[in-house]
Amino acid sequence: MSDEKFKFPTEVVELPSKGLIYPEDNPLAEGKIVMKYMTAKEEDILTNQNYIKNGTVIDELLKSLIVSKINYNDLIVGDKNAIMIAARILGYGKEYSFKYNDEEVMIDLSELNHVVFDKSQYTKGKNEFSFTLPTTGVTLTYKLLNHGDEAQIDKEVKGLKRLNKNASPEVSTRLKHMITSVNGENDRKSIRDFVDDHFLARDTRAFREHLKTTQPDVDLTFFPENGEGDQVTIPINLNFFWPDAQI
Repeated sequence: MSDEKFKFPTEVVELPSKGLIYPEDNPLAEGKIVMKYMTAKEEDILTNQNYIKNGTVIDELLKSLIVSKINYNDLIVGDKNAIMIAARILGYGKEYSFKYNDEEVMIDLSELNHVVFDKSQYTKGKNEFSFTLPTTGVTLTYKLLNHGDEAQIDKEVKGLKRLNKNASPEVSTRLKHMITSVNGENDRKSIRDFVDDHFLARDTRAFREHLKTTQPDVDLTFFPENGEGDQVTIPINLNFFWPDAQI
């Protein structure tokens, strides 16, 4: 029996970054990837209790669906979000419903747009940006985090919480991994000392606002009819991929 008879259909997924952030020799620089449709194999992944327990179920699902020969760790967060949305559409359709204010809300996932970012701040193939803090005048260089960075941050945060159960180091740890230099000083100790002792709250807020102009992503916000104009973020959980899972 020929394997061609059972060859899985695939779709091309456009990445929000358009590939601009990846080195030219990286397959992701093409700005798109190829994904296959979900099968029973992927449903097994979605219900794998070990993956669910350690928080890797979505990543294992996406790795299984991506056909393109890429390094999954290289994917910046916004591009991974686009792949996640595509996976849901290819697996269970474009309509996604969830509860908001005790009412059922239906979203057409195919109508979600990519976030508009400032391409003028990009040097093609280079993941490095610059921003001068408005209050202190300190100049930072920084990178956009990829999946590999996120995994490292998660591991570090868990370690810090084991040392101090009352600690909440998520924000500062992310900043320490994102910032690549402070006024030209690129050693890790200088960066960590700056974040811990000198990064003023008003400057961190300005930095977060600036990040919105450089981070490619999928716009996961909407304005519900019963929300009185409030902007709401679409909830993403395991039921996003398999509404019948009830997990």
